Amino acid sequence: MKSRIFTRYAIALSVVASLASCGGGGGGGAPAGGGGGTATGFAALPAASSVAAMCAAPRSGVDPYTKKAYPDQQGTLLNEQNWLAAWTNDLYLWYSEVPYPEPASYADTASYFKALKTTNLSPSGAPKDKFHFSYSTPVWEAMAGSGVQVGYGANWSLLASSPPRSIVVAYTDPNTPATQLTPALARGAKVLQVDGVDVAYGDAAKLNAGLFPAAAGESHTFLVQDLGGGPSRSITMTPANVTSAPVQNVGTLAGTAGPGKVGYMLFNDHLAQAESALIAGVTQLKAANVTDLVIDIRYNGGGYLDIASELGYMVAGPTQTKDKTFELLTFNDKHKTVDPLNGGAITPTPFYTTALGFSTASGTPLPYLGLTRVYVLTGPDTCSASESVMNSLRGAGVEVIQIGSTTCGKPYGFFAPDNCGTTYFSIQFKGVNALGFGDYSDGFAPANSTAAATLAANAVFPGCSIADDFTHALGDPAEARLAAALQYRASGSCPAATGLGQARQLKSLAATDGYMNKNLFLTNRILRR
Repeated sequence: MKSRIFTRYAIALSVVASLASCGGGGGGGAPAGGGGGTATGFAALPAASSVAAMCAAPRSGVDPYTKKAYPDQQGTLLNEQNWLAAWTNDLYLWYSEVPYPEPASYADTASYFKALKTTNLSPSGAPKDKFHFSYSTPVWEAMAGSGVQVGYGANWSLLASSPPRSIVVAYTDPNTPATQLTPALARGAKVLQVDGVDVAYGDAAKLNAGLFPAAAGESHTFLVQDLGGGPSRSITMTPANVTSAPVQNVGTLAGTAGPGKVGYMLFNDHLAQAESALIAGVTQLKAANVTDLVIDIRYNGGGYLDIASELGYMVAGPTQTKDKTFELLTFNDKHKTVDPLNGGAITPTPFYTTALGFSTASGTPLPYLGLTRVYVLTGPDTCSASESVMNSLRGAGVEVIQIGSTTCGKPYGFFAPDNCGTTYFSIQFKGVNALGFGDYSDGFAPANSTAAATLAANAVFPGCSIADDFTHALGDPAEARLAAALQYRASGSCPAATGLGQARQLKSLAATDGYMNKNLFLTNRILRR
């Protein structure tokens, strides 16, 4: 199955989620200059196709990922820069806001590409385009070709990435180095040292090397304090090729107030194997006759949009989703009706009623719960395809109740082409639901949060602003976000708001809502073509 990658917000991994030795931040802004959609300093922009694959250092041979010969021809740096400008002017969502400076003052394509983006701001005052970046093509293809990530199976939450730093375990994947320890590493454990380096004030490069190892087989020692306090303990872990268990903790919650049964599901990644896991989970919940469902997507950065559509159908069922759009891509005003990526008419992603063959036989009917209401637990790592689930269920008339803090805000995506060995990510479309809404670049927020006052009405959901609770296991009815969902279900009221607004999230990491570092493949929005 061939896929093309449409990714959102991956820049957060380099700006926020890696440890900093001093204050965070980063990213090159575009230089001052004109706009208007034509290149200042250019007599005329060439057609992108006329300078594509005209490379200063052309490759030869076969691309190991696509299995096709490289198209590169001998060219110049200026050819590559001209291609970037022309490609941007054709496909960038905000092409008319780009300065298009003269390329002569830029020594390479990377620095020139950084200049080819809007400098305008979102309603919250954040950069309008937070997602503009490039990767070496071999590095990107290695990420995109596999859901496997080198690690320990412990997913770290960075509560503070600059000194004094704070890192805890958010969750673990089963049958991994972290869970094979005695006792197993578990949610809430605090990391005090990595390879003898103090987490709070130590060398960031050494900490990153241990926390986010580059290769399997290395050995790293950690000083950790398990949840509940007590003495610290030293553990040694050897990273392995770990595949996420995307769906965990499926079951019904005992002792909940009100009629009916409440189901719970932790959903961490829209990976291929999530298709079969979601089908199994929904089948289990359907057999248990649940009348309400809590989907915990606080750490779900996204993945295959088609799997998000499948989940939407499995929640809502055929009556509410029949003939309705799950999500429609909208491009810039040069491409209103024809999809610029494949030349055909722009068609919406529907609510899929059968499996698409990711990890279950294609055409298998999907089970469904037929719910008119769903509770979602969210945080700043709720991104991309996960936000699409929320937006698109609402578009189909399902009541979505949000418990947690503001999501990351990824209504945009890109087609990521390779040119001369670099893969470029420049925003080219926005996804909208059946009601035509997709303006949530500052995230989705619960109604009682501080962020709600600054967001568009359709970016605010009924629900409660609740900070992440690392003192309880995920799926424990006493965990703060899940407890708030159960309280809201029983009474329609919220505990006192404790989550953070988007404005504060953009400035610094919270003491209660951290950020995670995942493989870029696991923070993508991916469309099959």
